[in-house]
Amino acid sequence: MAEGLRLERVAIVRDDATLLAVDAAVAPGEVLTLMGPSGSGKSTLLDFVMGDMAPGFRAEGRVRLDGRDLAGLPPEARRIGILYQDPLLFPHLDVGANLAFGLRGGTRAERRAEVAAALAEVGLAGYANRDPATLSGGQAARVALMRVLLAGPRALLLDEPFSKLDAERRAQMRDLVFSRVRRAGVPVLLVTHDAADAEAAGGEVVRL
Repeated sequence: MAEGLRLERVAIVRDDATLLAVDAAVAPGEVLTLMGPSGSGKSTLLDFVMGDMAPGFRAEGRVRLDGRDLAGLPPEARRIGILYQDPLLFPHLDVGANLAFGLRGGTRAERRAEVAAALAEVGLAGYANRDPATLSGGQAARVALMRVLLAGPRALLLDEPFSKLDAERRAQMRDLVFSRVRRAGVPVLLVTHDAADAEAAGGEVVRL
């Protein structure tokens, strides 16, 4: 049974100075929002949860996902998805191949059908053969979201993924992301400096 994401007395340290400290639990389908200015260690915390922290930083505490301690596990073994400010689609693959990248198992026809269903769900039916470079910012963001979710993550990290969208697209993406993860029952850790993101997420907010 899924238990969600647990940050147990986690602290991010640089040059013996503690940038942030957090102790929190995120249940499946819920969102924990960390709000703070640039340089407060928000993105570094996500790196720690992913298992890929930059040199010069040190982390204390433990991260547990569905009861399992993630210490020592490489990023690919953690099954944690992440969305950044930029969609970071693979430029050498078409939209359909981008979505199929994270799919596990199944025949080619089954994967193709799953990709088509995912595109239809986000209003991009028929876009499988499109070059990612031809997509608008909002379209690319939707493809990036579905690529992450199709990989079946056990938790999702959001590193200010709405900040580069215009106001209308930002509201649409917030609605899409948060409704989709609630249905999927995925615990979400969101870092942002935008109070509107926290309000849309609807969960606990930790101010740094």
